[in-house]
Amino acid sequence: MTLVANMEPCFLTATEAAKLMRAGKLSVEEMAKSTLARVEARDDAVKGWAYFDKELVLQRAKELDSVPLNKRGPLFGVPVAVKDVIYTRDMPTQHNSPIYEGHAPEIDAACIMTLRAAGALIFGKAQTTEFAATTRSTPARNPYDSNRTPGGSSSGSGAVVGDFQSAIGLGTQTIGSTIRPGSFNNIFAMKPTWNAISREGLKMLAASLDTLGLYGRSADDLDLLCDVFHIQDDEPPVNKPIHELTIAVCKSPIWKDASNVTSSLAQVWTQAIGLLEQAGVKVVELELPTEFDGVFDASRNIMWTEARSAFLNDYLNSPDKCHDDFKSHVENRRNLSRKDQLAAYDLIGRLKPIFDDIASEYDAILTPSTTGEAPAGLESTGSAIFCGTWTGLQVPVINVPGFAGENGMPIGLSLVTGRYKDRKLVAVAKQVAKVFHQAHGGKIKSLPGVPSALL
Repeated sequence: MTLVANMEPCFLTATEAAKLMRAGKLSVEEMAKSTLARVEARDDAVKGWAYFDKELVLQRAKELDSVPLNKRGPLFGVPVAVKDVIYTRDMPTQHNSPIYEGHAPEIDAACIMTLRAAGALIFGKAQTTEFAATTRSTPARNPYDSNRTPGGSSSGSGAVVGDFQSAIGLGTQTIGSTIRPGSFNNIFAMKPTWNAISREGLKMLAASLDTLGLYGRSADDLDLLCDVFHIQDDEPPVNKPIHELTIAVCKSPIWKDASNVTSSLAQVWTQAIGLLEQAGVKVVELELPTEFDGVFDASRNIMWTEARSAFLNDYLNSPDKCHDDFKSHVENRRNLSRKDQLAAYDLIGRLKPIFDDIASEYDAILTPSTTGEAPAGLESTGSAIFCGTWTGLQVPVINVPGFAGENGMPIGLSLVTGRYKDRKLVAVAKQVAKVFHQAHGGKIKSLPGVPSALL
């Protein structure tokens, strides 16, 4: 069978694979077996799966192959890695917590129902930090260096998509839990506008912040997922050529603290701006008004105060298994008052429309995804400090890969814009991705068994 560039099916993007399977040029079983072989070859090194049932995957693949061509959905046969805080009716949902070990809710989250209706192949449950927070560590490793973190809390989803063990993945984000793994694993990551996708059936840490996250290996994959989830702007995006774009570059208020900026990030930032200018983009420096300096702290205060109710049930019912960090949330050990909570809500509420107006002046805003490369060691999932401002403002964010740090590890940069301009942002990301791809220059580390042209 002739595939795109004669490559093994697991190396296809979701968009490429779905097109072939919808047309009957590639069977779902062939796609599944190729991806399973990749999992078997790499799982010992990456450890990205929390639950995986090979026989169930093959059974579902055969069932999908029996679907007539004219009834095949837009994601037909595409393997999906699901973060293990999202309910799946045929697989356990354990949240990486001893409280829920072996827990099988036998119900799908709304996002999983949507994916199944689109014909997707739910492949397995991906590792997460406990309850998608950053306390109990995850066993997942960075596919580019197993001694480094893949990021968190969507650690497994980012790692397995980055390692070609799944075509797409689902994460969640409270501060930076989708965008940070996207940067660390050299993949496209999208945090849509808050509540653009139903969160029914997701374990949430902070209801005012938590958002379903999307992973793919191309900007076209993000476009496809936006179609599946019916994410639409009021006006269809105008697909401008790269030389007609105006992009603001915003270091964000966080850059002011030099400890947040590694030499790798500083170098990548300069390189990215140079590439955009060479491509004909009108690049504009943007410094947000000083009142935005407080958004990151306000976002954290919202997270900590909303976690008091999010973990109360586990605190009361499983005190012997409840991690002390979650106890600290419920017991409000940070001594955050309701006045503090309201002040955080009010600050961000006031600034959201102001930011939307600022963003409307540009096609997109470029900003850091992370402080640099994935840190060495597995004790930490890395800093999400550059993400909190955008999550708090509830705006869409896309990590665009393309760069390597001083150790050859991937680094991406983020594009952001105003609320409910998701499709406009994807359209810009497609153009920017073509420019950023030039930056690799053989500097990024190789992945075992993966053609270098794909990295």
